[in-house]
Amino acid sequence: MTGILLFTIVFLAALLQTTSGFGFALLAMPLVALVIGVKAAAPLVALVGFTLYAVNLLRYRRGFDRRVVLPLAVAAALGVPLGVWALSNLDEDLVKRVLGAVLIAYALYGAWKPQTEPLRSSLWAWPAGFLAGVLGGAFNTPGPPVIIYGNLKQWPRDLFRSTLQALFLFSSSLVIASHAVAGNLTRATWLTYLLLVPALLLGVWAGAYVDRHISNQHFRILVLALIFATGVLVLL
Repeated sequence: MTGILLFTIVFLAALLQTTSGFGFALLAMPLVALVIGVKAAAPLVALVGFTLYAVNLLRYRRGFDRRVVLPLAVAAALGVPLGVWALSNLDEDLVKRVLGAVLIAYALYGAWKPQTEPLRSSLWAWPAGFLAGVLGGAFNTPGPPVIIYGNLKQWPRDLFRSTLQALFLFSSSLVIASHAVAGNLTRATWLTYLLLVPALLLGVWAGAYVDRHISNQHFRILVLALIFATGVLVLL
């Protein structure tokens, strides 16, 4: 039963990520944590996510701009160790409450989505990247700060997607390295990862299909609803 649940979660999360450019860790991490616990879920989601981000970065590579990614990546590298430390030393219930609050806050922000002038200063990339690193190290969810920053900068769709994939790939590589040092990459974690690769690839294929047949607005509403519901579930 556990294997079926994990397969379904990874499939759906990969579908979301492939279609929208984000959403994998936001959906997968809390749901996988409900099945096997936060501390077991963190390294597993990092491994699966790393593979997914690499595949999707190839799909979105035309919009890649290293000048945008570089400050975010450097700042994220500074935040990841703090996040991994928090995961190892903080109470698991506290971790879940923080993660649930992050999910709900992002969903509400996405629903509100205030119309403003584009953010001109790029200095905000540094705090956004640092917070992304902390959230990535602790919960494998680096997305919210960078997604909000990208929205405020009003990045074009291709730049938005490619930047997120590149940052997620970089962040997850640091997270995986940190988990390796901490001894969290157990034999069971690697075996579960290998069993979930087919679910990931199937989700990528399904996401590419959906991306061609659904409007961005409708899918954005669906993603935000799922993120909000997941946050509420984790808090409960």
